[in-house]
Amino acid sequence: MTTIEQSGTPSVPPAAGVPTTRTPFKRVLAGSMAGAVLEWYDFAIYGILAATVLGPLFFPSGNAVASLLMALATQGLGFVARPLGGIVFGHLGDKFGRKPILVATFLMLGGATAAIGLLPTYGQIGIWATVALVVLRMIQGFALGGEFGAAVILVSEYGEPKRRGFWAAWPQAGAPAGTVLATATVGILAVVFPGDAFDEWGWRIAFLLAVPLLVIGFLIRRGVEESPVYQAAQVKAEAAAGQASAAKESSSIIAALRTPRPLLHGLGMRLGENIAFYVYTIFVIAYATTYFDYTRGAIVTTVAFASVCQFLGMIGGGWWSDRVGRKIAMLVPAVSLVVWAPIFFGLVHTENMIALGVGVCVGALLHGMLAGPEAAWITELFPTKHRFAGSSLVFQGSSIIAGAPAPFIAVWLVDRFSATAVILYLVITMAVTVIAVATSRETKGVDLDKLEKLY
Repeated sequence: MTTIEQSGTPSVPPAAGVPTTRTPFKRVLAGSMAGAVLEWYDFAIYGILAATVLGPLFFPSGNAVASLLMALATQGLGFVARPLGGIVFGHLGDKFGRKPILVATFLMLGGATAAIGLLPTYGQIGIWATVALVVLRMIQGFALGGEFGAAVILVSEYGEPKRRGFWAAWPQAGAPAGTVLATATVGILAVVFPGDAFDEWGWRIAFLLAVPLLVIGFLIRRGVEESPVYQAAQVKAEAAAGQASAAKESSSIIAALRTPRPLLHGLGMRLGENIAFYVYTIFVIAYATTYFDYTRGAIVTTVAFASVCQFLGMIGGGWWSDRVGRKIAMLVPAVSLVVWAPIFFGLVHTENMIALGVGVCVGALLHGMLAGPEAAWITELFPTKHRFAGSSLVFQGSSIIAGAPAPFIAVWLVDRFSATAVILYLVITMAVTVIAVATSRETKGVDLDKLEKLY
């Protein structure tokens, strides 16, 4: 049975044949959080600057909306690469372990981000600037496809079952933490380099700051040992079938696809949640500054405050799910987000900064409460032998059907129709999330070694 050490961190007795030396849970959590913060810092920096700076620099056009759409479309390309990374790293993570994927994806992600900060613009080298930006964005997405799943799974497999929702919510909360860091960085740089100085070269510093984050995170992660749950599963598999037979097993991706029900539940859950995230944190920046008289600095500051609310919502949501169950903890905020969608746009349309701040912060808090329990819930849907693959297919597969097109679709809907169309977009997709959660099975406190019996 799992116990709690005096330090307050979980301790799991090793299985027979599994090495007894284990990384302290605090280091596991810190390593996972470091990667989660960096990966979402990288993505948030691009999203913020795509809506304000990168369009004219890399996608010059006589139409401001067209440049914005092209910049956001390139952001979407990063999401297209995420499922590919999820497939490749998901299989490798189930075959060779979680730790090597944590290190490899972390280095790829940070390196690509820093390289964007060094890119010449379209005005300097023409179309090659655009091509290079697209390639680096694809590398970011490919690395993120394996990074996030590894971080969440490692914490879930190390953590105490009765508090898994709480512990797994921390790497999940790397998204708002990274967004806070990104928006604060852009806000500070905009003050230090006012006007044209920021638009011409000051924005590069935001990307180059990935380098110190990369070094710190790498030093932490290098000392993290393999998940004891994964090691136990490997010992069990070798004892049952032997090394030769185990090597002939099909890809863990194929194994995950053979049981589609948990995949469909996970993808359905992520649909509305993913779209809500990008509408409240990325689309709102472009919408408020393009169609209303809000300043860029004010909106960026508001998103930063909203991300703090989102962070608290995720941690609180994960904690709550350990008490009331995953389903109730996710259904309550999902339904609330449906109700909040028209209220949010009504507050934005007042052109009052305080009203907009309330709209964004409440939306972000509700989203956090929905996404917090999601991390543990998704990892609990799959058995150890293909947990990395199955979780990656859900986390990253949803990015291509929901996250990637969300800002683009929302901008197009507003430009072609009105804000009402975006409200309907949010409501319909969130309804899918409600159905997916309502029809799923409760997994709170489940034994990660006995998940085959759930489906």
